[in-house]
Amino acid sequence: MPNKTFMKPLQPSADLAAIVGSAPLPRTEVVKKLWDYIKKNSLQDQKNKRNINADEKLLKVFGGKKQVSMFEMTALVSKHLK
Repeated sequence: MPNKTFMKPLQPSADLAAIVGSAPLPRTEVVKKLWDYIKKNSLQDQKNKRNINADEKLLKVFGGKKQVSMFEMTALVSKHLK
């Protein structure tokens, strides 16, 4: 049975909405859209694929960090969902 917490639509903050759109989305969709954005803009670190390099939009979501790991990204994104 799928976890209902993960399926519950959450409201992205204004900073996160700049990337994933402003409609409420389940956490899984938010992460999927983030990855689409990261791949489209080649923000995955070339040397260490587990790291994401922030552009201007992601800097706001990542709390000003220029680079975060995949695991860190998930935690930082959670702060932008209500």
